[in-house]
Amino acid sequence: MASLRGLDRVAGPRGPAPVHLWNPPDCGDIPMRIARDGTWYYQGSPIGRAPMVKLFSSILRKDGARTVLVTPVEKVGIEVEDAPFVGVEMLIDGGVLMFRSNVDEWTAIGAEHPLRFEPGAAEGLKPYYRVRGDLWALVKRALFYDLVALGERRLVDGEDWFGVVSDGLFFKMAPGAEIGP
Repeated sequence: MASLRGLDRVAGPRGPAPVHLWNPPDCGDIPMRIARDGTWYYQGSPIGRAPMVKLFSSILRKDGARTVLVTPVEKVGIEVEDAPFVGVEMLIDGGVLMFRSNVDEWTAIGAEHPLRFEPGAAEGLKPYYRVRGDLWALVKRALFYDLVALGERRLVDGEDWFGVVSDGLFFKMAPGAEIGP
């Protein structure tokens, strides 16, 4: 099986647009929302066409606290309930964790695409990974359990931590004392 790291190069010519280079006028907000489960809505109705969702996701950008859709000629704000992407599949390739998002983008976890773990209200920890820029994906709960199964304890700056390793980097999940002996 070929390495997954080059998957983005063979998957096709489309990918995220160079939105970081565009500075169009702000045209306000539109009634578009990305739900916590990754479903996109326009005017309260789900967008059922996957190619349309992939197209919209390719022109997403964070501008401060706002998430916007950006083209060379306009920028509009949208609502995001949690994260704009959802990690739906995980593979390990040569010691590198790879996640596939709900819009079929693969991301290799490492220095440029780190994992982070945040406390959830009633859900325990919520894992996220950086997709691009300041856009993150919430990892599905089932994959979180897979991450925990891969976890190990390490001393970091003299403190005991439980976390997971990808591309030689240790991503802290929780203090070792919270995990137990």
